[in-house]
Parts: sequence; structure tokens; C-alpha cells
Amino acid sequence: MRIASIGLGDIAQKAYLPLLASWPDLDWVLCSRQADTLAKLAQQYRVAHTAANVEEVLALNVDGVMIHAATHAHSALVRPFLAAGIPVFVDKPVAQSGADVEALFNLAEKHNTPLFAGFNRRYLPLLNAHLNGQRPEDELGSLLLSLRWEKHRHALPDAPRRFIFDDFIHPLDSINLHGDMNIDDLDVFAQFDEGLLARLDIRWHRDNSLFEASMNRQYGATKETIAAAYRNECYFFDGFTRGERMQDNQVAQLALPDWTGMQASKGFEAMLNHWFEVVQTGRIDAAITARSVASHWVAEDLVAYCEALRDNG
Repeated sequence: MRIASIGLGDIAQKAYLPLLASWPDLDWVLCSRQADTLAKLAQQYRVAHTAANVEEVLALNVDGVMIHAATHAHSALVRPFLAAGIPVFVDKPVAQSGADVEALFNLAEKHNTPLFAGFNRRYLPLLNAHLNGQRPEDELGSLLLSLRWEKHRHALPDAPRRFIFDDFIHPLDSINLHGDMNIDDLDVFAQFDEGLLARLDIRWHRDNSLFEASMNRQYGATKETIAAAYRNECYFFDGFTRGERMQDNQVAQLALPDWTGMQASKGFEAMLNHWFEVVQTGRIDAAITARSVASHWVAEDLVAYCEALRDNG
């Protein structure tokens, strides 16, 4: 299987290249307009095939492409590969606006070609081992009653679109388990600092379950926590490697196995496993696509809401 990685910046070098370098049966192509970076990484990872642009990648007859470039470049990079019938993986956000995202997924549908949105938090091994979304109700009634996802940063207020599309979309998508979140059903709270979005909280409920996402970019430290409650059972995760399960007034410590690597603990390894299955089968579940589109549209609506709130003082 020949896979091209396009865009070799920080996220590619930290999260993807170390994994891909050791992936079995992978014929790997690196692509970047930065000639020095391309040459350095090709040598470091012993990659034989390189390319400087989309046309050169297309000429190498790849089976799939992975887009790690800046968000503003996503649409232009994704389109030619979908039009050529080549499956595409693209880091979240898929594009800079809800309309652009929907247009790309429509193009994928037109060419019957998978477009895979890279939400690594859907694949966190510790959480999925214990929560696994909304579990089937057992004889004790284990239906998920609440889920709260907090992702905070220190001293990073930003314009609403960058704040929401480039960062807040992670906790937003993580509570949009069923892909049916709607801005009209949300309770939204936003704080600004000198015209920049500093904090955003959303809250909504579906059936008998409560979902909340929070991001404070004026927090004391960079931190991510997840809390989930079932009937007489609850979980708290401080990051992605350790947590607690509370039941019958007892607290059990949860942890990943020793020596679990960063890429695995943050879901990148499981996400790539799924992505390569999509490449091999040429199909992606419609519910996954619907969730990706819905999360981006809620992000778009939140941008509009926050910009209006800011402009109206």
C-alpha cells in the first residue's frame, strides 16, 4: 500500500511520521514544498519516494494521501485527489468553514471516494476501553447519563474562528457522539478578552443524557479532563493515560499498560489502523461522515454566534 504524507510540519513530525516509519507493508511517499525539510526527513526515515507538489504525488500512483498542511490549504489539496478517486485523510478541521467542509464531503460522495476526518480523540484507547461511546443498556441500566469534556490552554485567547475550528472542535466533536448536535439546542457561554475569545462552554442534552464541552484559553495550565457518569458508576480521566472508575463507593485506578507510546495513548495509532482499513476497502461508514460534517457545522454556527456577541459588545 502506497500512502503519501503531504505537509511535514509540527503535527506530522510529532504524531504521524514516527508511526508511519514503523508501519508494516507501507510504501511511503513524503511531500513538501520545503526542499530542505523534505530532504532531511526523507533521509531520517529512509523514504525513497518524495514529491514537491500534488502533481508529482498523483504521478506516483498512490493508494491514499494524508493531508497535514495548514488548515487554509486543505481544500485545495484535498480536491484533486478526491477527483482522481484516491482516498484522503485530512487532519481536523477538514476545512476553514462549514460550507467548505460540506462541499468536500459532497465531492467525495460524487466520486465514491472516502474522505477521512482525523479526529484522534475518537480513538483514545483508555477511554474507549471503559466508555466506548454510549454503551448498550445492560440489566443494571448502564446508559450514559452525562459526559463533560474540558480542554484548556494557558494565555491563548484568539479570534473565534481559529479558537473554535482549530482547537475547540476537539471537545465539541467528542461530545457529538451521535452526530446530531444542533446549535439551536445548545446553551452557549462565551468570554472575551480585548476582542479575543478566551473561554467557550456549550451544553446540550439528548434523550436522558447531558453533554458539555468547555475550553478556557486563559487557564492556569494546559490541561484536558473527561468525566462520564452512568447509573451509580462514574469515570474521571485526567489526560489520556490515567483515570478513575467509581462504583459502590469504591475508587479503582485506571491506566494504560506500561510503555504505551504517546502516539498510541493519544489515539493516533488506532486512528491510522482505521484509516488504512478505509483505504483498503474503499469505504467509510456513513455515520462517521455524518458526525464529521455535523461537528464542523456546529463549529461554524458557534463562530457566527461568538462573532456577533463580540461585535455587539
